[in-house]
Amino acid sequence: MSQSRDFAAVILAAGKGTRMKSGLHKVLHRIAGRAMIDHLMASVDSLAPSHKVVVVGAGREQLETALGVRAKTCLQEPQLGTGHAVQQAQAQLGDFAGDVLVMYGDVPFVRTATMQAMLDRLHGDDNPAAVVLAFEPEDALAYGRVIADDAGRISKMVEFKDADEAERACRLCNSGLLAARAADLWALLDRVGNDNAAGEYYLPDIVNIAIADGRTCAAVTTETPDEVAGINSRGELAAAEAQWQQLRREEAMEAGVTLRAPETVFFSYDTEIAADVIIEPNVVFGPGVTIASGATIRAFSHLEGASVGEGCEVGPYARLRPGAVLEKGSKVGNFVEMKKAVLGEGAKANHLTYLGDAEIGAGANIGAGTITCNYDGYFKYKTVIGERAFIGSNSALIAPVTIGADAIVAAGSAVSRDVAPGDLRMVRAEQAVKPGWADRFHDTMKKKKAAEKKA
Repeated sequence: MSQSRDFAAVILAAGKGTRMKSGLHKVLHRIAGRAMIDHLMASVDSLAPSHKVVVVGAGREQLETALGVRAKTCLQEPQLGTGHAVQQAQAQLGDFAGDVLVMYGDVPFVRTATMQAMLDRLHGDDNPAAVVLAFEPEDALAYGRVIADDAGRISKMVEFKDADEAERACRLCNSGLLAARAADLWALLDRVGNDNAAGEYYLPDIVNIAIADGRTCAAVTTETPDEVAGINSRGELAAAEAQWQQLRREEAMEAGVTLRAPETVFFSYDTEIAADVIIEPNVVFGPGVTIASGATIRAFSHLEGASVGEGCEVGPYARLRPGAVLEKGSKVGNFVEMKKAVLGEGAKANHLTYLGDAEIGAGANIGAGTITCNYDGYFKYKTVIGERAFIGSNSALIAPVTIGADAIVAAGSAVSRDVAPGDLRMVRAEQAVKPGWADRFHDTMKKKKAAEKKA
């Protein structure tokens, strides 16, 4: 049974990440709109650790800025292996005497339940000195091997490059994650040497040292190897994104969401979608989107930081930017963009419209080509449109401006002053009519062109 115990999380993120070929720190590359280290930290935070320490190296300034006060950092320089990296966290943890869970910033999908299982196993009846997280991949490749019995008691840990043929034949692999009591961890790390092919101090060696001392060490094996997949290249980043999106699509459909073409829909880490929502092909959700029951998101729409109410319709080809709110039964159609704007219940903006810094009342109708002119190059201004107002096509509403309830703005108007409730506002230049002018123009130009051809 899981118990709440005091533990510290140590996350290793000192690697240079050269295979990414990026100026951005490897663990800050995003999956589903969230930095990979933040995926991991969200799972860790669910267990409420008393300490979080991130071991940094190259690009430390980027990591420290991204982490802020959410975790302490310590520097590994030079980088002499995973055992050496963990040792750098000792000073930050001080006299902490609880459990220590060691993880990797580029292994973002480890589940909270898996972390808890490792901590629970550390306090099993056989009192293991260390617990490692093992997995069985389809292809064991060059992973370090965990030699263990059927009960998970480890007899040896060995890196692939140092393993013999029989050890390489073992399919149980080391994920790198490890749990140990602080006192055991630091004492064992002090005894780790670097007599190996790479000349580095390996964290798994503490298991072999403890076993040599007559201590028990144990393996917890995950049933889903994908959760311990590391990300070291753009290709692996893309594979991780695909893995995450596929799982999220399956979860959405199981929860009652219709996806017309699931493989073309992309979610953010925090997308919230209620049952009975229909999502058509090629829809992208950025961070901060909530969709209420009965809404339809039509094809080729992009939503970020938006709230879509019950029974609303979005798109096709709509863009909802941060602060866009659609209240119950409202609709935005093709090529409509909203930013920091509220579309009231039952209101409609069917096509070719920009609504920025605006408040649109219930039942209002926004005609094609309407623009809220909200920015003067220095400041943003608000447009307020009352209930049941009708805004004619190709109108420019020059903020700050208020259009009253039931008012009508005639098509083609540029409105820079408030319109009272129930009024009509028509702002157009007087039309000039010159009878026969076009006929005379065409006749003159045709004769001129014919003359040029003869010349």
